[in-house]
Amino acid sequence: MILVIGATAHFGRQTVEVLAGAGRKVRALSRTPERAGLPEGVEVVPGDLTRPETLGAALDGVTELFLVLPYGLDVQPLLEEVRRSGVRQIVFLSSGAVVDGADPQPDVIAAYHARVEREIVATGVDRTFLRLFFPAINSLSWAMQLPGGDILRGPHAEAAASLVHERDVAEAAAAVLGSPEHSGRIYELTGPQSLTQTEQVELLGRALGRGLSFEEVPAPAVRQQLSQFMDADFVAALLDLMAATVGRPAPVNDTVELLTGHPARPYTQWLADNLAAFG
Repeated sequence: MILVIGATAHFGRQTVEVLAGAGRKVRALSRTPERAGLPEGVEVVPGDLTRPETLGAALDGVTELFLVLPYGLDVQPLLEEVRRSGVRQIVFLSSGAVVDGADPQPDVIAAYHARVEREIVATGVDRTFLRLFFPAINSLSWAMQLPGGDILRGPHAEAAASLVHERDVAEAAAAVLGSPEHSGRIYELTGPQSLTQTEQVELLGRALGRGLSFEEVPAPAVRQQLSQFMDADFVAALLDLMAATVGRPAPVNDTVELLTGHPARPYTQWLADNLAAFG
């Protein structure tokens, strides 16, 4: 039995769909099972990561765990339950910001994910880490700007990323879950191509049949605006990560292909698959 935690978020949901589609026995944790909307045949169980006393039943009989966490969550109570339950493998969706051996880590995003990785290692359970930098779903933030015209605005126009399709992440997770040869491994997942934000917006415009362009906004102004409703240190780290990629092509590797048997899906495929989200 595989338990997916974070099963109604983007990556968790896709992973549940891939596992269920392959006929694997999968259970999904949700605070509101009646609203989960997951595929038929998936066992959806109630549970709340902030209330560890609700997790014991969800972990009963589970052999593999796929873990997608909200940033900042204290994972120790969950891992205590995992340790007691007999889970044999943990696959954690971590961050590409983590720098191995760095102490301290370069920013709060890296520090949080590195700490979770260390805490998972300390359980003694077999583990595999999938590290992801900039997922393609980040592009959904542009959808709210589209009704205002053909100019999309944001910081660091030339920031580059090798954007990863969430289905590739899900298929990579499915390939690793239940496979002992991946124990102790760290995999960095990338898309097949480095694209700047300017190039991403141009491709979005072509997909929508609109002449979209990107206009750079000074990063300090964006930081001030986002910090009104997001953790300020998280915002600063995110913008600094973007700034570090300006003028530098993003790394591209073949890890998705090695794990899944097919090349990573291009950004144009992601756009085609998610066009409805942009109206």
